[in-house]
Amino acid sequence: METLLEILNGLHPDIDFQSTQALIDDGILDSFDIIAIIAEISDTFDITITANEIIPENFNSVDALYALVERLRD
Repeated sequence: METLLEILNGLHPDIDFQSTQALIDDGILDSFDIIAIIAEISDTFDITITANEIIPENFNSVDALYALVERLRD
């Protein structure tokens, strides 16, 4: 989780990722942010995020992103 938070904070240090639960729904992250997050997560965790996984539910919070990473690592 720490590494994921470092990635997110590196992209947007002004956002409190630990408490925000609607990153997509509230328009906090845009499509360019999602692309950057996918690239960083893919490289860092050596996983592939397919198009089927790119849905708002997987990117709305750090917890959802962490669950996605864990699921794809297994």
